[in-house]
Amino acid sequence: MESQAIVIATIGVLGIGAQWVAWRTGWPAIVLMLFAGFMAGPVLGIIHPEEAFGDLLEPMIGIGVALILFEGGLSLDLRELRHSGGAVWRLATIGVIVGWALGAAAGFYIAGLVWPVAVLFGGILIVTGPTVVIPLLRQANIQTRPASVLKWEAIVNDPTGALCAVIAYEYFRKVAESPGASVIEVVPPLIIAAFLAGGIGYVAARIIAFLFPRGAVPEYLKVPVLFITVIFVFVLSNKIEHEAGLVAVTVMGVALANMGVTSLRSIHPFKENIAVLLVSGIFILLSASLQWDELAYLQTSWRPFAFLLALLFVVRPLTVLISLLGSSVPWNERLFIAWIAPRGIVLVAISGLFALRLGDLGIEGGQILIGLSFAVVVATVVAHGFTVDLVARLLGIKGSSRPGLLIVGSTPWTIALAKEMKSLKTPVMIVDSSWQRLGAARREGLPFYHGEILNEATEHNLDTTPYQVLVAATDNEAYNALVCNEFAHEIGRDSVYQLGESADDDDRHAIPPSIRGRALFESGFGVTDVNERQAMGWIFRKTKLSEEFDFADAQEKLPDSAHMLLLVRKGGRLRFFTHAARPEPRVGDTIISFSPPQNKAAEKAAARRAEGDGQKPQPA
Repeated sequence: MESQAIVIATIGVLGIGAQWVAWRTGWPAIVLMLFAGFMAGPVLGIIHPEEAFGDLLEPMIGIGVALILFEGGLSLDLRELRHSGGAVWRLATIGVIVGWALGAAAGFYIAGLVWPVAVLFGGILIVTGPTVVIPLLRQANIQTRPASVLKWEAIVNDPTGALCAVIAYEYFRKVAESPGASVIEVVPPLIIAAFLAGGIGYVAARIIAFLFPRGAVPEYLKVPVLFITVIFVFVLSNKIEHEAGLVAVTVMGVALANMGVTSLRSIHPFKENIAVLLVSGIFILLSASLQWDELAYLQTSWRPFAFLLALLFVVRPLTVLISLLGSSVPWNERLFIAWIAPRGIVLVAISGLFALRLGDLGIEGGQILIGLSFAVVVATVVAHGFTVDLVARLLGIKGSSRPGLLIVGSTPWTIALAKEMKSLKTPVMIVDSSWQRLGAARREGLPFYHGEILNEATEHNLDTTPYQVLVAATDNEAYNALVCNEFAHEIGRDSVYQLGESADDDDRHAIPPSIRGRALFESGFGVTDVNERQAMGWIFRKTKLSEEFDFADAQEKLPDSAHMLLLVRKGGRLRFFTHAARPEPRVGDTIISFSPPQNKAAEKAAARRAEGDGQKPQPA
């Protein structure tokens, strides 16, 4: 028991530690987790998962994969798929068939796998891994349409690849039990079992959707009830047919995501945290379980290398180009989609799950799948991760490289701020539910979105990817806090701001700091403060720092009553002055300040005098 506890703790430290290093460095987390698990297992021998967990290892991995697929299905809103046109549906239908066939052929003819293993692995290779694709696209800042297609292809094809693997495995299991059985005798029962499992998942989703909004389950039990239901559905469906539970939990997740269950929004952060823990744990478990003899195939033969090249340059490109023939997707986007297909945790987890079971059927070569799947993950993540930016740039589908600012609330103050940021080439968007209040933004030619920022429909109509900072500046402080609290998980608690200084925790009449955004301005100006000063003629000014004109000079030139709002770094990164923190100004930064107008004429006159004297003019 003590050794098992040590192994669990080590796996947790390695998995989450790798995720943290990935966050700090920008390196692919999946590669770091692979390296950590490989070093802890085969190289150093610190952990031996099979010895520590024995017969529990397989069900642990199975339940973990089921929960990961459920979480992925819970992220699939079918309404958003409509914005990607027919491209995703083509890739999810034609692409699955073509990709499965080409992947199986490459596995048999190039990798040298036996047909059963090649067919099963070809089905698994359909997955492209949303846990890898989405961060990759966000980091490279790809245009909306190709990014949306790749994102939703990854989400849809994760469970599809699992289903293909289940069908292949069950077919070969039936054939092993009844030699000479025909396809007609084997496949229809599998399809019926898949539909039955999907029905169980759908019914479970309907029950959850009925009980949760009606208060039948208290808030503190909703997450436990949901996850225990997922595990129960998975195990029950597996009793009907081996691995049919993967289909059931995926259908359950997709169904719940599209039933409009409002109470599910509160559990999203928790289920995403669970997904991170599961992904980290399973990946460390599988990589630590690798054996040197399983890796010998990768070291002593040319076939794995040739297979990886075929996967990168033949299987994926042909799959995408054939699937999108006759579609409205431009050719530059087709080529980009054809290149980007990094594989992730689901590929490794499902490969590891079936590798453990192929040997029970007497099929040789199943043990090769774990090592080969890791090789596929590393090759695709490295190849696509290090070239995505270059390929996107060459094909002309890069989005704006500067971090954007999302402003909630259309007021004279926010309009002035948006104009100033637009002049600095910072992408900006003003969001307001009132068409009348947005009139000023329309007249100024500023980008705007008419709608309620907290409405679920906004998630499907407003692409928030280009915006790394949010400022809530409506006339309602409580509403601003609500917006900041809602987007803190998506954008980051350090990147959501609002007007008004947060009160002390002891003030029971004020909104607690834990649900507010960071306060703008060191003085903690509130909505009334900025509106009054805006009415008095206060303006935004920008000051560029240089070697000759540093931060002290900028402070001296500004009026005493002026307040610095933010810095714009050379690369466009935004750093705000708040009541709790002051960014460190650097050479090349541009300071945006909110200043009274009375000294503006004097500063311009001083600048003209400096120019007349042959001195370098100081920024205004």
